Amino acid sequence: MNHAVLYVRDARRSAAWYRDVLGFSIVVDDDMGRFAFLRAPASENHHDIAFFSIGEGAAPSEAGRRTVGLYHLAWEVPTLAELEEMRARLEQVGALVGASDHAVNKSLYAADPDGLEFEVMWLTPAACWGAEEHQAIIRPLDIAADRKRYEPDIDDRATAGDAT
Repeated sequence: MNHAVLYVRDARRSAAWYRDVLGFSIVVDDDMGRFAFLRAPASENHHDIAFFSIGEGAAPSEAGRRTVGLYHLAWEVPTLAELEEMRARLEQVGALVGASDHAVNKSLYAADPDGLEFEVMWLTPAACWGAEEHQAIIRPLDIAADRKRYEPDIDDRATAGDAT
C-alpha cells in the first residue's frame, strides 16, 4: 500500500494532531484548510496519509457498526522502544483505546480527533513467527517482556554506551 486518504472534519486539526502525536511531517497543506498531505516518520514516500475537510457538522463514522468501511490503518515503528514511547504519547493525549499481542506483531490501537481508529505496531522478526503466522492471536501486550525476548542485549548496549 502506498498511502491513505481520509475525509475528516478539519484537515488542519487532523494534520496538527498526526504531526504532534505521531510525529508525521506536513508535506502539503492548503491555505484554506481544505486538505493536508503528511509523511510518516522515516518514510521515503511523498505522502503516507492525506486529509480532506468535510466540515464540523459531519456525523461520526458508522463503519463496522451500521455501514461498510475502513476499520483502521496501521503504522509500523522500527523498535519496541519506539512502540513503548508511542504508548506513553497516546495515553497522554487520551487516544489509546487498546493494546494487543498478536504474536507476529505487537499493537497499540488509538483514535484520532475524528474518532477514526488506527494502529501503531511493531513487527516481530519473521524467523520467530512459526505456526503463529497462520493464527489469529490476541493476547495482552507486555512490551517490557517483549523487549527482553527480542532485544536480549539491550542492557549490554546501554551499559556499553555509558562506559564511553
